[in-house]
Amino acid sequence: MILRYLKLWFSLAKFSLLGEMAFRGNFVVKIVVELLWLGMLLVFNFTIFQQTTQIADWKVNEYLFFIGCYFTMGGLMEMLFLDNCNQFSDLVRTGDLDFFLLKPIDEQFLVSCKHIDWSCAPNILLGLGVMGYAFWLGEWELDFFKAVLLVVLFISGMGLAYGFMLLLMSASIWMMRNQSLFEMWWLFTTLMRYPREIFKGRFAEPTQLFFSFVVPIMLVTNVPARVMVKGLESSWLPWYAIGSALVVLGVSRWVFRAALQRYRSAGS
Repeated sequence: MILRYLKLWFSLAKFSLLGEMAFRGNFVVKIVVELLWLGMLLVFNFTIFQQTTQIADWKVNEYLFFIGCYFTMGGLMEMLFLDNCNQFSDLVRTGDLDFFLLKPIDEQFLVSCKHIDWSCAPNILLGLGVMGYAFWLGEWELDFFKAVLLVVLFISGMGLAYGFMLLLMSASIWMMRNQSLFEMWWLFTTLMRYPREIFKGRFAEPTQLFFSFVVPIMLVTNVPARVMVKGLESSWLPWYAIGSALVVLGVSRWVFRAALQRYRSAGS
């Protein structure tokens, strides 16, 4: 079963790449825009570190590793899922979702993985490059256990992000047009962009607690980056992040299936 889905995914990825290569100019422009976005993000943060030695308890090389982790995560989510989830409301509104439901394949897989945005692939390489450069500058000792834990927590972070994206996508069944609701995803990416430790104070700390433990979107990049550069300061937090990912994935799957039960096809 898994092998069948992998073969199908590779076929979809190949078809998406051929589609991107049909419009090479647009492909190149999108890559340039992403390069500019990373450059602006790095310049902004280096400008901040010219005024201070650390942000919360994150020093410059540690923060650089965090940025690389965030950019890699964002690149993967945009490459694999974002465009698919964003187009789901159009499938519902036009009735084209009928064609996906008739296929002998899992609907969630087909809807959320049908298109691969290859123009975001350089983001992943750039993010990994920033992480490697920060690791080299920090002269940290490579710990095999930390490296494995980083990969596990990074995958769980992707699971968390995908689960929230699927929940927002599922709302299209009831709302028909969910562009306004999908703006929540950009709020989530903003929260993922900063270490949760910077949210201190009377009003900021409740926000940090809410988006860490109730809607744990802040854990997506915070936990894997922190484990790698600072170690396991809270032994329970990585387990909480992994458990949260499993719960959110399960809930989002249930909501998606429940939403499909309410779907009325174009012919009904």
